[in-house]
Amino acid sequence: MTQRVELATVRDRLAVDGLVTDYAVAVDDGDWPAYRRLFAPEGRADYRSAGGITGDADAVAAWLAEALQAFPVRQHLIVNRRVRFGVWEQDTGDTAEVQADYVNPMASADGDGGPVAPDFVCGGRYAFALLRTVDGWRLSEVVVREKWRRLPERRTRDVID
Repeated sequence: MTQRVELATVRDRLAVDGLVTDYAVAVDDGDWPAYRRLFAPEGRADYRSAGGITGDADAVAAWLAEALQAFPVRQHLIVNRRVRFGVWEQDTGDTAEVQADYVNPMASADGDGGPVAPDFVCGGRYAFALLRTVDGWRLSEVVVREKWRRLPERRTRDVID
């Protein structure tokens, strides 16, 4: 592999990693226009394993905007990113796949709008498919594979008669 090819691979790796980070930030911030811009024109997302929908980026962004209203405090972490680029005749191609684990704590806000302890935490694995476009790397598919979730503990008050 030449130095020029190695440099291009590093640049692509950084761009792909940045796109995955931008995805997490858009979802956590509720920035649905930014979420939509991350996708290629035919891009799709599948949230069915987490109780959601599958569809194009517009439909899924609209669903997420509504579904996540109950949790204005979100900070999901995407870790253990495994990136694989498409290969054609031993050169880096124009497609990539990223497999990455996630942990997603979400909380409602207290009466003053401040943060509270997470009401809901889930985790699983993302499968991202990416495509190099004239505008740079874009998501062609996102599949969420939720593996676990923890709901808030039910707390009861002591009642004094």
